[in-house]
Amino acid sequence: MPLSDDPDVIVFNLKKRYTGVSATVNALVPVQLTQWSLNYCGTPLPHGVPGLSLREARAMSRRPPKGRAFRIWHVRRDHEMMAGLWARDVLRLPIKLVFTSAAQHRHGAFPRWLISRMDAVIATTPLAASFVPNTTAVVPHGIDLRRFSPPPDKRTAWADSGLPGQYGIGVFGRVRPDKGSDVFVDAMIEALPKLPGFTAVIAGLAQPQHQAFERELRERVARAGLSDRIVFLGEVPADQVHRWYQRCLLCVACPRYEPFGLTPFEAAATGCALVCSRTGAFAQLVTPGVHGELVDTGDAPGLAAAVRAVLADPERTLAMGEAARQRVTTEFSIEREAEGIGRVYQQLFDRG
Repeated sequence: MPLSDDPDVIVFNLKKRYTGVSATVNALVPVQLTQWSLNYCGTPLPHGVPGLSLREARAMSRRPPKGRAFRIWHVRRDHEMMAGLWARDVLRLPIKLVFTSAAQHRHGAFPRWLISRMDAVIATTPLAASFVPNTTAVVPHGIDLRRFSPPPDKRTAWADSGLPGQYGIGVFGRVRPDKGSDVFVDAMIEALPKLPGFTAVIAGLAQPQHQAFERELRERVARAGLSDRIVFLGEVPADQVHRWYQRCLLCVACPRYEPFGLTPFEAAATGCALVCSRTGAFAQLVTPGVHGELVDTGDAPGLAAAVRAVLADPERTLAMGEAARQRVTTEFSIEREAEGIGRVYQQLFDRG
């Protein structure tokens, strides 16, 4: 459906760099367009949705949409909340503000004040909600199950990678300390000599401030003699990430801290078994022994042991991946997320 020129809702994504928030918006907007009169403000999205400028969004919001007393702005970042408060409270535009909060820690004083001024707050997990006193609803992130789907045969999918081995282990996301990239490398150095036939890939960009960190990791891999089995892919284009999930038999997500963490959910949708650290929403996804394993944050030896346990029998690994796919399908679809968000919008409109 086309974007509306008189929308009930404007969804914001003002950050230029493509991030996890951007991925969430990119997946949600096409679904929300089937449910709501909606427009989008921000950086153009990979699936082709153009973005209004902030100036255009303010101009569009000078008057409420037809049949409504106000328009909703849905924001997800501090500077978007600030823009919304300026528009609502200084320019006096007829809008109400919905904010999505994923952080699993106490916000700083200024963000807390911003959040307190929102008309509705959506938390992505119960833990995130516990840090936001004015939470309206808990709505977990969802996955686009059309894009993130299993390959024809997970047993042979790795052959498409062009890399050595029979099966793949993948970690996805920025290469930096808080994402646990070093934990993954250390765990793979320990585990791979005992896992013949497996190759590990690190799919993610090291930004300039983290390039020395990445170089040290590459040197660590080279010293272990595993440069052909622990491969740094760099930044994978957004429209190709699902291909790497499909190729991998196991997805590892081992950040030291994560607000929610989409990558294992996306990987599970393609049939990957999972080994995740105990942060983000990973415990909502992974039941140990059923979908994979959970390990403590920063525990490289524990991660290596968990990876070896999950991969000890590839047929059991495939069964774990199928169970993970079923959990995402039933509990974490993008349609389910859009419906939960829509209920919050409707509550605001019903209250008037």
